[in-house]
Amino acid sequence: MISMPDLWQQCVTGGVGRAGRAGRGSPKPPIAALIGDLATATGRYLTTFLRGEHAGALTMPDAGATDFAVIVYREEDRWEAGALPVAVTADLDGLLDSLRRQPGIGGTIGFVGVGDDFWLAVRILGEDVLLFLSDLTAAVDYPLARQVLEALDIPVPSDDELDQVLPAGDMSIFADLGLDEMELGAVAADLDLYPEDAVAGIAERLRFGDAVERALDSALGP
Repeated sequence: MISMPDLWQQCVTGGVGRAGRAGRGSPKPPIAALIGDLATATGRYLTTFLRGEHAGALTMPDAGATDFAVIVYREEDRWEAGALPVAVTADLDGLLDSLRRQPGIGGTIGFVGVGDDFWLAVRILGEDVLLFLSDLTAAVDYPLARQVLEALDIPVPSDDELDQVLPAGDMSIFADLGLDEMELGAVAADLDLYPEDAVAGIAERLRFGDAVERALDSALGP
């Protein structure tokens, strides 16, 4: 069994209990304040959360029912976003190909959510590909998460590690855009967020929330 600090160092190179996507007319708490509070609470390392706390943690969701993929890029003085084919939620190479087809000023960003279980952030900057996976234990059940760990050269967790929820990848993926490592880690650690709510919150913090909200509406429906 790998200890928490050792596993953290292996997984981070730089929630999934479901609260539900707020109704279109429902007020939301200010995401910047929410992220700030969570960052203060989490400290240097994220808490090790038990997968048993997740709603349906070890069950597979209906295929495609809540999966989504969106692309974000900058054109001239504004951010644009759009929905990608749901097929890329199971294919990292396909996702990267789709992101590379729409080069933007300062690179291209992709967000993927799969079921209630995990989300993925991708950033392409020239030849560099940055990846951040919200929960590495999702690799046991989901092809995309497994492919991300392979790309990061991180082993798929063994059975005795499945009670830990830990992120993997580059926690500084959005640091230059204003979202630091602690803040991103706080979002990944929040077990009350659907993947789409986590993505919407990150997008709002990065100042392209409206564009991503529209893309999520297109991908998921009303």
